[in-house]
Amino acid sequence: MKHESVQNYYGKVLESSADLQTNACCSPEDMPEFVKRVLSNVHDEVLMRYYGCGLVMPLALEGARVLDLGCGAGRDVYALAQLVGPEGEVVGVDMTDEQLDVARAHQDWHAERFGFANTQFHNGYIEQLDELPVEAGSFDVIVSNCVINLATDKEAVLRGAHRLLKPGGEMYFSDVYADRRVPKAMAEDEVLYGECLSGALYWNDFLTFAKRAGFDDPRLVSQRELTIENPALEARVAPLRFNSSTYRLFKLDGLETACEDYGQAVIYKGTIEHAPHGFALDDHHYMETGKAFPVCGNTWKMLAETRHSAHFEFIGDFATHYGIFEGCGGESPFERDGSAGGLSCC
Repeated sequence: MKHESVQNYYGKVLESSADLQTNACCSPEDMPEFVKRVLSNVHDEVLMRYYGCGLVMPLALEGARVLDLGCGAGRDVYALAQLVGPEGEVVGVDMTDEQLDVARAHQDWHAERFGFANTQFHNGYIEQLDELPVEAGSFDVIVSNCVINLATDKEAVLRGAHRLLKPGGEMYFSDVYADRRVPKAMAEDEVLYGECLSGALYWNDFLTFAKRAGFDDPRLVSQRELTIENPALEARVAPLRFNSSTYRLFKLDGLETACEDYGQAVIYKGTIEHAPHGFALDDHHYMETGKAFPVCGNTWKMLAETRHSAHFEFIGDFATHYGIFEGCGGESPFERDGSAGGLSCC
């Protein structure tokens, strides 16, 4: 699918989220209260031109430099701008002029409302991030909301994001995934492509691409099944099934291909804003405040070598290896009954 088709769909065919023909590019209504508060400070016209499929507002962002890939009219940029605060910065990139015109038209309005100006927007393709006027290794966090499925070269997007992140940086993004590879004829359907369906990656191909780009050990944060709720389009995509998933990918050296046990544990201090009682790293790591939580070596690094480190106490080191983390599976010949029970990291 060519860039021109997507630009036409989002720049001329769609005038608001009400024009979408499926619910694929619509965020779920349940969201944290702090997200609702920051969105209440975003201009109505920007909100009206929103086409995302998830929430891309991770915690611990104060002072961070954030890049939003496929920012559209800027809803997430202006929400994130409030979370990073006056010491941080949020940069948006999009290829659709009409969307960027809306985003830029309200920069002064948002700066006045926030009490500070910390946003900028660039026109460009997310497959060609090396052509943006930004330096490699200059972002703490990269987000994207239901846009990578529209890219012509999805692996190039991931490679470019890895290049732009600082060591210990994170890509935190939501997108649409298919339960199998999308047939060529379906992928060439402009409406299905614009609706974020026929450009969706097969989930296992995504994991392969992420690891090849340097993001070892992708972590799933959340997922929900997509119900198309349009009988005509549903028939055109059958029998494929789709979901919206949020992943976090860390740029860290030394992550291993399996969950290895070094006898380590972490204690969350409860100091991250909006998370006083516990911190969720992903869909199977929720750490209650003040309670020792055993972790594998990869999880340890995702906390100790990133912006989260100040909010944890760390117990142990990498001096002694105890094998695969109990409960994480693997193909060890030493598993007598083919399974492992007990405490699970993964």
